[in-house]
Amino acid sequence: MDIDRYISSNEATWVRLDELTRRARQRVAALDDGELDELVALYQRSTAQLSYAQTYFRDPALTARLTKLVAAAAQVIYGKRPRTAQTIVGFFATTFPAAVWHNRRFMAVAAVAFFGPAVLVAVWLLNSRAALDASGSAAERTHYVEQQFEQYYSAQPSAQFFTQVTTNNIRVGFMAFALGGIACVPGVAILAFNGVSLGQAAAWMISEGDTLRFFGLILPHGALELTAIVFAGGAGLAVGWALIAPGDRLRSEAVAEEGRRAAAIALGLMATFVAAGLIEGFVTGSGLPAAVRVGIGLTAWAVFVAYLWRRGRAAAAQGLTGALGERPADVAGVFPVATSGR
Repeated sequence: MDIDRYISSNEATWVRLDELTRRARQRVAALDDGELDELVALYQRSTAQLSYAQTYFRDPALTARLTKLVAAAAQVIYGKRPRTAQTIVGFFATTFPAAVWHNRRFMAVAAVAFFGPAVLVAVWLLNSRAALDASGSAAERTHYVEQQFEQYYSAQPSAQFFTQVTTNNIRVGFMAFALGGIACVPGVAILAFNGVSLGQAAAWMISEGDTLRFFGLILPHGALELTAIVFAGGAGLAVGWALIAPGDRLRSEAVAEEGRRAAAIALGLMATFVAAGLIEGFVTGSGLPAAVRVGIGLTAWAVFVAYLWRRGRAAAAQGLTGALGERPADVAGVFPVATSGR
């Protein structure tokens, strides 16, 4: 199709979208429900037509016209920018959980890569005296259990410790994320390395008869913190796998798409690491009973998982995958969902 035929066949759409946009700009209530539905449908259609025109015609005048038209309609539909609060709410209500849900299989792989070595090392050290002694002398293990483990959580003022552990956790999460994007193997390695460290710490504490103290200090913050590290690693693995096996997409397109989704996960996990840091800084090392500390931590973790499960499934039902820049078909609930028959 040449450019003249393309303009002729779509002119009515653009004129109608411009008319509805102008009316809605003056007063949204001036449009009835059917017209609002039509506005959204025409906006989506014109956005696709703009993309087509940019790809196949590259005509400056047509591109400028459609860009202006689509931008004006978007301003009416999504509201005037910046709408910071709405954007943040929309991100955590839809984008972040959608991205995690879409990459849930990679999260499962990351969980195995982390917790698998942790369990194996702990079981091995607890069942092999030679392996336990090779991991550290009796004096080193006793010093760690009696002098280092619990004191780590209370040696500094809470606010200072919160800042320190949050920064460290974000660094570890970023490493797992970044290394996972390099063909997967380095990401799996860093997850496994951290899992081994956790397994050794567990074995040392349990072998000294401090099982309850170990879990009483790890679970309050660890349930949320370790889940966030695993999710960061899973996001990196998704990018790395797109590089290895892009499927029917160009490798550059696959990596870019997964990168936008992984970026959404990374941004969401920043808040998760802050929440875990608050618990570690102000709850784990506090004087609260162990049962209360563990209860707080596991409650926070359960709420986090339930939120991701519920919101992620809901977003997936709308066809969303959590890539940054992706918008739901019903424009965040501001207007009714556009029907495909329009």
